[in-house]
Amino acid sequence: MPLSVAHEGTAWALRHMPLLAATIRRHGRAFTGRRIAMCLHVEPKTAPGIMTGMTRILTRGDLLTLLDPDACLEILRDGFVQDGSAAFAGQRIRTDLPFPGTATALIPGLLPGIDAYTVKVNAKFPAARPALRGIICLHSGQDGEVLALLDSATITAWRTGLAAALGTDALAPRQSAVVGVIGAGAQADLVVTGLRRLRPVSDLVIHDVSPERASAFRARHGGRLAGWAAVVAAEAGIVVLATWSRTPLLDLPDIRPGQHLTTLGVDEPGKQELSRSVLQAAAVLAVDDRALASAMGMLAATGLPAVAAHATLGEILRGDHRGRADPAQITVYGPVGLPWQDLALSWLAYREAERRDLGITIDFLGTP
Repeated sequence: MPLSVAHEGTAWALRHMPLLAATIRRHGRAFTGRRIAMCLHVEPKTAPGIMTGMTRILTRGDLLTLLDPDACLEILRDGFVQDGSAAFAGQRIRTDLPFPGTATALIPGLLPGIDAYTVKVNAKFPAARPALRGIICLHSGQDGEVLALLDSATITAWRTGLAAALGTDALAPRQSAVVGVIGAGAQADLVVTGLRRLRPVSDLVIHDVSPERASAFRARHGGRLAGWAAVVAAEAGIVVLATWSRTPLLDLPDIRPGQHLTTLGVDEPGKQELSRSVLQAAAVLAVDDRALASAMGMLAATGLPAVAAHATLGEILRGDHRGRADPAQITVYGPVGLPWQDLALSWLAYREAERRDLGITIDFLGTP
């Protein structure tokens, strides 16, 4: 039976972590993300001795210390299996700005079993470094108290990349061990990190419009560089695209039977990485959410309706759709990104930060 605990500071955690760790070891992989969330459940309003009214601020450095890829993969997988987006309808709102960028809000991030929700606001300025900046507000589900403010660029890269790793692993042929990367940024970085925890990766083929970025990616992950996107597709059985492209980078002549393609860059109108003919050739065309994909994602970019998507990742992971049926099939996964994914990773980071007393705390409602 899942163990529910109330957190009352680092001293409490240190006293109880041996029991907690033993429980997790005893249950093994069956102790899924949701059960972990319940096990480590933080109840800031009811736990004896805990300070209320305090907001924890978690920077990029804090999050890189707190987040663990295996735990993130587990809670994301559990969210897809629960079909968190269906239980609580999230919204993705995007607008142009009178500056060279766009603003996007994802609200509310909700998941069964987590007594909190998120509101995320991102700014995208393609010429800036980093191009994505913003904040995630983590609120108590009991009274709306702001529990934490987190760097959204880090959470977004981790949840997008690791969720894409789940989708890629679910659809790609098991024998495919050469992974191609087109666009060597933070999201592709996390896809490769996640994939290596899910399946063997024998080699990487890397292309980016910035040779420096491609070389840095190779230094972190190994592999070899390619001068063109089509060269990556010619040499890799799995191709991950994570770019800002507004024109197709791969067309049907670039694709061969048995390949899997994951397109991450198409998360707002005007962006496109794969041609319509590639999507139409796919035996399995999967998305994270049909309505979003047809409004601003992969389907919208090629003028395809929501019904063109054969499955969602949740349906595949639950076994409601068989996914790939033959090694020779072409498969494509094109997520947009869902609000509950922000909550999943923000909640993991917040719980761990509370346990380790990491980050800084402020009192928004304090008086002089």
